[in-house]
Amino acid sequence: MAKMKIIDLFSGAGGLSYGFAHDDFFEIVAAVEILPDMANTYKENHKNTKVYNIDISKFNKALFSKDFGKTKIDMVVGGPPCQAYSTIGKRLLDDPRGKLFQEYYRILVEFKPKFFIFENVKGLLSMDGGNLLNTIIMLFSKLGYNVKYKLINAADYGVPQLRERVIITGTLKKKNYNYPNPTHTNEIGLFNNTLKLWLTMEDALSDLPLIENGGKSKKYQKKSQNAFQKYLRNTDPKEILDHESSKNGDHLLEMMKHLPQGGTLKDIPKSIRPLKAFPNSYSRLWWKRPSTTITRNLGTPSSARCIHPLVDRALTTREGARLQSFPDNYVFTGSRSSKNLQIGNSVPPLLSIHLAKSVKDYFTDL
Repeated sequence: MAKMKIIDLFSGAGGLSYGFAHDDFFEIVAAVEILPDMANTYKENHKNTKVYNIDISKFNKALFSKDFGKTKIDMVVGGPPCQAYSTIGKRLLDDPRGKLFQEYYRILVEFKPKFFIFENVKGLLSMDGGNLLNTIIMLFSKLGYNVKYKLINAADYGVPQLRERVIITGTLKKKNYNYPNPTHTNEIGLFNNTLKLWLTMEDALSDLPLIENGGKSKKYQKKSQNAFQKYLRNTDPKEILDHESSKNGDHLLEMMKHLPQGGTLKDIPKSIRPLKAFPNSYSRLWWKRPSTTITRNLGTPSSARCIHPLVDRALTTREGARLQSFPDNYVFTGSRSSKNLQIGNSVPPLLSIHLAKSVKDYFTDL
């Protein structure tokens, strides 16, 4: 059987592609990404994929055909940002704020794949009182797709992070597609049956050295401690990439010293506490819990909760990558802030592995 051929739109660093690229049932033919560092990261880790480092509006079937002839695309995946518009006003396709969505829609019209995955933030469910989501589903359905959606928490699939995302799927066949079944849970009464407990930051990071503020290390602290760490170190890399902490000043260090695990701004003495900050700024994570949602500011203590549970510093780039379930041999290109942006914007690779398996099951059972 010929491999299912896929285009990844808004591909970023390649998190959503990961599970499909590592299953012989699929072939990622092309990826489209406008930001050079993200495109270069994708190229580094997906050597067999043609990466178009261009604005999505410049990618079309004519351009694709110049490189791939009459190759038929079976599937499109991607997550066009929807944060820029929170109300619809008029029809979404006529609304300039929906430009990126329009491009995704246009690609579906041009390529007419058998299956698509549209990934987005949890906020999509509530934008414009749910009307935006309903409009998107209606527009996809008019193209002939059987459309459904589900809010998925990456922690339920073995990712050591609480990360909720909306996954919209569309199929041309009327047969029902089933989302992957969770493998992990936080409900004590369930894990004794077939589900495992959510992974914690300790599960993800305990084999890495606890570097201090401004420190760095390329050596592992110990052997893999669990199955998740073995997965991360599957190629037995000889050194750790990007495990380096930014150096914070004395005042910020003094503030962090007052934070217990789970601590917030309120735990810092008023005399040294910032006068203005968001409620979740300057907050410490928990060692025995999953991480909260990783963002592009994972290395900035003043941003959303990202201070390491055991040492007085923010997360390193590699720690952020691990909490997203990127293997240790995954190479990120660009500056530290660019790498953190790539990681914070990604779909966790481990979640994409489960999605790929569910899509494979759908087509092999037809």
